[in-house]
This record gives sequence, structure tokens and C-alpha cells, in this order.
Amino acid sequence: MQVKFTARRFRAHAEVKEHAIEEVKKLGKFYDGIIRADVILSYERATKSVKAAEVNMHVYGVVLTAKEKSDNFMKSIDLAVQKLGMQLSKYKTKMRAKDKQKVRALREKV
Repeated sequence: MQVKFTARRFRAHAEVKEHAIEEVKKLGKFYDGIIRADVILSYERATKSVKAAEVNMHVYGVVLTAKEKSDNFMKSIDLAVQKLGMQLSKYKTKMRAKDKQKVRALREKV
């Protein structure tokens, strides 16, 4: 799985970047069909700054997205990854319920 990290309008600390990449890579153990993940960090306001984290995960045939805002980047990343974990499990159960031949054909296309 590839992880692309972007910090909008600021330069992120190395520990924030490492934390984000590490947390997103943990989702790989739940489902092996993850192609790519994009982590985007940004500020909402200059005063009393609200820090936002957005994680877009490209899975076979679908893009899962989670956005979270809090007063800390680490907290925002953790909450967004937690949301993605729930979305990923829901996607996985839907795929299992469908015809398995369709899943194999979809995988071959990508």
C-alpha cells in the first residue's frame, strides 16, 4: 500500500508525518485490497486553530473518505483512521456478500 502525505499551507513535523503513515498502514492488516491512501492535514482557522485531517483510501473499485477536526493533529488522524476502519469493515462484508466471481473480475481489472 502506498501512503501519500500532504500538509496544506504549513510544514508538518516529522513525528506527525510518521504517526499518520503508521496509523494508516495499520489498516492494511484488516484488508489486503487497499491500493493507496492519501493523508491531508490542514488548518481551519488562524486563531483558535482547528486542525483537520482527511484520509482518502483507494480500495478496489471504491474510494473511502474520512474527515475529522480537533485541536490536535494526532487526535484528528486517530479519529479519521478509526472511521476508515469502520468503513473498511462494512465494505469488506458487502464484497463478501456479493458474488465472488465479480470480486475476482474486479481485482483483475486493477
